[in-house]
Amino acid sequence: MAGTIVITGGGSGLGRVTARRFLAEGWRVGLIGRREAALAETAEGHANALILPCDVTDEAAVEAAFARVIDRWGRIDALFNNAGAALFSQLIDEIAVADWKRVTDVNITGMFLCARAAFRQMRAQSPQGGRIINNGSISAHVPRPGSVPYTVSKHAVTGLTKTLSLDGRPFNIACGQIDIGNALTEMAAAMTKGVPQADGSIKPEPVMDAQQIAETVWFMATLPEGANVQFVTVMATNMPFIGRG
Repeated sequence: MAGTIVITGGGSGLGRVTARRFLAEGWRVGLIGRREAALAETAEGHANALILPCDVTDEAAVEAAFARVIDRWGRIDALFNNAGAALFSQLIDEIAVADWKRVTDVNITGMFLCARAAFRQMRAQSPQGGRIINNGSISAHVPRPGSVPYTVSKHAVTGLTKTLSLDGRPFNIACGQIDIGNALTEMAAAMTKGVPQADGSIKPEPVMDAQQIAETVWFMATLPEGANVQFVTVMATNMPFIGRG
């Protein structure tokens, strides 16, 4: 049976392909992102898409976006907590505090605010419950060189996932995390040209079709009640993750 999902970072990349996967299955999809035109492009005029221009680091904007979803559809069955920011190839003493805050504001505070809004609704609605799926990264396990803000933020996402899994139990709220490696989006396009490796070299890395992430999120979101994917890693088969460094 079709449900309602909110997807952050819905204007491009993994958010876009995942949103279109759910729309194709008849789900109602709330699209959160900063660029209204990009969200409209994702929606393609679909009647079940709700465009929600929103900066996930803005508490009031997040609360207003989720309120619009409830006003429109009455409940939230799933959240794909996907919006993220990155900063790579800088050593810690080269990183401006403003850049640290930019990455952690989106990847930690933004995820917290959206998870908080979704959790509140899932706890209050009848029937109670839902699923929160956090976009982690293989950097939640193993860092790339020069990636302090991003790696720290993705380790924090794992802590959020585990805590929500525990706190959600009494309310039938499940939480899982998808850790992604080299899905081909605008952000990952550089992987095909050459990126820093742990040995100091610059090498291209294998990538995979981003559609595989949409398929995995679909699987996680549509499991029967009582089953949950706690953590899953989906990556380009031959990328340097196993054995990195």
